[in-house]
Amino acid sequence: MKQAHLIIKGIVQGVSFRYYTRKKATELNIVGFVKNKKDGTVEVLAQGREEELKRFIAWCKEGPEMATVKDLDIIWEKPQKEFGQFMIRR
Repeated sequence: MKQAHLIIKGIVQGVSFRYYTRKKATELNIVGFVKNKKDGTVEVLAQGREEELKRFIAWCKEGPEMATVKDLDIIWEKPQKEFGQFMIRR
């Protein structure tokens, strides 16, 4: 299992980004979380197989229809804690 920590910048809050991210993660068997940050970015911690994570990251670069992703930072890490599902955090 691998882990990708993403910070997504642009018009990504208030456009259902978290809900679409959770849906896509569930489809790809990815666990972790998505969260809106106070600075207007969206944070995602995604765990899964490398192939699925790459597909998931490609989707995050696009985002849902109303979103405009301007930048996406990725940090590949070794998981410290394994998640059992993908959830939306507040």
